[in-house]
Amino acid sequence: MTDDASAVELDAADRELLAEALRKAMACATGRELDAALDGLGWPDLLAEAPGTAVPLVFGLLGETGAHASVLNDVLLAASGRPLGGVLPLPYAGGSSVVWERDGAGSGMLLDADLPLRTTDTGGPPGSPALAAGRRALGWWLAGTGRAMLALARAHALDRVQFGRPIASFQAVRHRLAETLVALEGAEATLLAAQRDTGDDLSALLAKAAAGQAALTAARHCQQVLGGIGFTAEHALHRHVRRALVLDGLLGASRELTREAGALLRERGAAPRLVHL
Repeated sequence: MTDDASAVELDAADRELLAEALRKAMACATGRELDAALDGLGWPDLLAEAPGTAVPLVFGLLGETGAHASVLNDVLLAASGRPLGGVLPLPYAGGSSVVWERDGAGSGMLLDADLPLRTTDTGGPPGSPALAAGRRALGWWLAGTGRAMLALARAHALDRVQFGRPIASFQAVRHRLAETLVALEGAEATLLAAQRDTGDDLSALLAKAAAGQAALTAARHCQQVLGGIGFTAEHALHRHVRRALVLDGLLGASRELTREAGALLRERGAAPRLVHL
């Protein structure tokens, strides 16, 4: 992956056009079909030449649309200086390992029926630069998933009427939505800081932890706002909740990463300033 010093970034107009094309592709395809669509849109070139734009945009939209693709493999392979197209064993919560399949031919247990994510006993964890790049990418995916849940809860709060007025006017509902927004905004600020400081593994670790915690906060609050309908197969919320739980565990769950960050800070004896105001 090109480092930030030499990366080419897209201007606002090109970024908007790319976002529109990606959103259309993700609305029509997922899995291997979306992999092919992203390749057609130039994902490998974007990852190599404009990672600071491509990674937040692609992974954030994956979260918002609920689609999935094997692009996490590409991020880790590029950061490792290896050709795209393969797969890597990925650390998972609890000390296990998984692979994100590309061809659907794996033999391990599926973690989620909607994702080609299978347990594996082979291989070791990716190297430090790859792990940090993967955590930043997953952070944007988790933030996008949180945004999707917030949008669903907000729409329900505006439409659902009780006691003659929308439940969005009730203070308890507004507090839950506001706390969700604050958590997501904070996580995205942490991700932006980590995106600027790609040489610091600690910033990527903290960004992934913050994004995972924000997505879980969104799941908890939005479920409360939606009530029983959020559990039903007819409503999309439960799919985003499940996606948040699975992605939080990938490359380190938020609780595990928080403990790891604490151990690193104790070892260093100082806490770095992640964002310079």
